[in-house]
This record gives sequence, C-alpha cells and structure tokens, in this order.
Amino acid sequence: MSIRTDNITWKIGRKTILDGVSFEAQPGEMLGLLGPNGSGKTSLLRLLAGLKTPHSGSVTLDGRDLRSIGRRVMAQRIAFVEQHATTNSNLRVIDVVKLGRFPHRSMFSGWSTADDDAVAQALARAGMTEKRNERWQSLSGGERQRAHIARALAQSPKELILDEPTNHLDIQHQISLMRLVSDLPITSIIAMHDLNHAAMFCDRLIVLQRGRIVASGAPEEVLRQDLLNDVFAVDARIEVSPHHKRPHVHFLR
Repeated sequence: MSIRTDNITWKIGRKTILDGVSFEAQPGEMLGLLGPNGSGKTSLLRLLAGLKTPHSGSVTLDGRDLRSIGRRVMAQRIAFVEQHATTNSNLRVIDVVKLGRFPHRSMFSGWSTADDDAVAQALARAGMTEKRNERWQSLSGGERQRAHIARALAQSPKELILDEPTNHLDIQHQISLMRLVSDLPITSIIAMHDLNHAAMFCDRLIVLQRGRIVASGAPEEVLRQDLLNDVFAVDARIEVSPHHKRPHVHFLR
C-alpha cells in the first residue's frame, strides 16, 4: 500500500469537514479526487500531506501513522502542491525549483551533480527550462503554477499530492500536465474539477460530498448520470470516447 486513511474525521470548531473517510491509494496509481466546492477535498489533501492531524481515525504511509514520521522523512517521500501556493520573494525560477532538493541534503553536504540533474529534469518536465532564470514577479499565474510543479518533481517524491494543479493553465498546459503526472512511476492524488480530464487520465476516482465519500472506483464505474445530478447538480450524458475509450461527459445547456 502507499497512503491509507482509516475512518478519519476532521473539524473546524463544531463544523465537521471530513466525516469517516476511508480509502487506500495503491502504489503507482493516479487517484482523482472529485467533489463540489466545500466537499472537503483540500482539507483531505492537507491531512494526507501531514499538514493537519485528524481529530479521529488515522492516516498511514506504508502502514506507519504519519504522526510517527519525522518532517524530513515526510518531505523526502511526499510532495504537495497547494492550490494557492505562493512565493513572496522575487527569486529566479531555478531557485524556487532548487528548494525541492533540500529534504535530500544534510546541513554539511554541498550541492551535487545529482541535485543539478534532478532540477534540470524537473524544469524540463514542467516545460519551464526556458524560464529558469526569470524572476518570480515577472511570471504569469500559469507559469508560477508550473514552477511549483517543477519544485515538487525536483523533490523526487514517491507520492505526489496536487490540489487543482491545472488552475491558471491554458488548455495546452492542462493536458500536458495531466499527461506528465499520469506517466510518472509514482502514486499521485489529485483534487480536480474537470470531470473529463479525470476520466481521461485517472486510474481511479473518489467523489466527496459534504465530507463523505459517496463513490469510489474506476472512471466508468463512478461517472454516472445520476451521480453527476445528485452531487454536482448538473444534467449530463456520459458516453464512451472513441478516442481514449474512457467515459466522456457531455453537459446539457
């Protein structure tokens, strides 16, 4: 197993945000997390990344409770890109991406060829090589998002957690990013809104509604007309795409 949650509950004050959530992400799979705004997707991702602690239940990594794993080990293992990730300093893109290597370096170790290679590969994968020396404040929102993705890839994680990673990206870079993540030999958990991107690229989907899992399975099992109506309040038809043989959602006006 990779990441597993067992009946986790998380609250803000008296309000329950996540209620009895249990699932398991298998090694190497791309797991899409769907649900309307306010369903608990971002809160769940922050629990998976160890940034929050559940009020009850547990989150484990290869059978170990996250609370027993040190921050450095966690950072070597899991990379998390938040939806509204920010960088206040006017750093160069390459300096932001280099931050991903810090969990792998000791206090006394120098910068290595392996670090250079990891950063160069991450920049290339995120399509940011030509922007490597650009200053942060000069970047567009989409370029900043891709730089954060590159920083996460430079971390060389075994688990990648992404919260709405295609926000601010044009359609070319949306597809490019989803293809990139789906081709990585690691476990990825991605909160997203685009149902067709989820169907096209994800191995498995989980649907949250009001903090509870209401559906889980392969895209063809989860993306049903009645579920889309009940959870997302949309009228849609689902057909099998002749191009990728996966479900394709047609929304009605």
